Amino acid sequence: MPRIVCVAGARPNYMKIKPVMDALERRGAEVLLVHTGQHYDPAMNDVFFADLGIRPPDRFLGVGSGSHAEQTGRVMTAFEPLLVEVAPDIVVVVGDINSTLACALVTAKAGPLLAHVESGLRSRDWSMPEEVNRVATDRVSDYLLAPSPDAVENLRAEGYREDQIHLVGNVMIDTLLVNLDRARASDVLDRYGLTRGEFGLVTLHRPANVDDPEILAGLLKALGEIAGRCPLVLPVHPRAAGKLAELGAPGGIQLVPPAGYLDFIALQDAARVVLTDSGGVQEETTALGVPCVTLRDNTERPITVEQGTNVLAGRDPDRIVATVHQVLDAPPAPRRPELWDGRASERIAEVLLKGGTSSTRPRPTDQPGPTDRTLPI
Repeated sequence: MPRIVCVAGARPNYMKIKPVMDALERRGAEVLLVHTGQHYDPAMNDVFFADLGIRPPDRFLGVGSGSHAEQTGRVMTAFEPLLVEVAPDIVVVVGDINSTLACALVTAKAGPLLAHVESGLRSRDWSMPEEVNRVATDRVSDYLLAPSPDAVENLRAEGYREDQIHLVGNVMIDTLLVNLDRARASDVLDRYGLTRGEFGLVTLHRPANVDDPEILAGLLKALGEIAGRCPLVLPVHPRAAGKLAELGAPGGIQLVPPAGYLDFIALQDAARVVLTDSGGVQEETTALGVPCVTLRDNTERPITVEQGTNVLAGRDPDRIVATVHQVLDAPPAPRRPELWDGRASERIAEVLLKGGTSSTRPRPTDQPGPTDRTLPI
């Protein structure tokens, strides 16, 4: 059976890589977990490994923080010799963080097959570093593992071949469904004095929302107005902690420490409404049937709007307030997209282990056609 390296680097990756690792190992693959160390804060790292039951990584690169260029470069420099030493048949990267792109680029030049979980998502907002990472990672990947039909259509429109594209479903939902009962047993509501269905949950972490004090102040003003009708709880992301402390939270907003995975799922599940700028939260609320208002002008997960419980509100404070009132008055009906069924990781394992695939990488003569590279069975 093949040797497969699975890469994780930050909190958004952990929920995606765990079910894929489990499914591959159940089928007998040799799986090595590489943690790049892009997230190193214990509140954003250790608690998620513990909550999800992820084994300690086989390799930890410890790259830490820095600018996008510094972080990406450090991951590449650390990952390259590891790849030479381990000599895997396949490398699996997930999501859209800097570690995803860095390991994808190294793999594409080193020779192993490259699989991108969550392929094809597009916000079409090039000011988002994640959009650059998503598009570039897809371009050098062999397996394009798409979570939803809109992602498949994006890949087709960009000219990828049909044999590269695999509609597998959403691995985030695999993890959510497996852990939902454990999450509902959490005491987090009692800890914070909350009652199911009587509070709103807020997450803020994207640079476009938290790095500019004027924009953040406007968002806090909107949240303060909303809190007059529905008290809000805001687990503070490390990125936003300093600026929130400087600006101060309006009355009715309870600031709490970053939540672990189980506690955060419990908070989402019990919330009357969730306000977020996180892509993953848009997906989780859709799966849970909880109304979600996204504090962004676009989303790379439009299926959560078309077939889920998500509404785009943008970042204008007045529009946010009006949108939340509409959602509270008439919550969207719960809908869960097809293939968000808890079996996406099994479909991924089947694709990766069936043996024989083709390379997406540009051929020197630009001639179409597969490059056969059969895996050991």
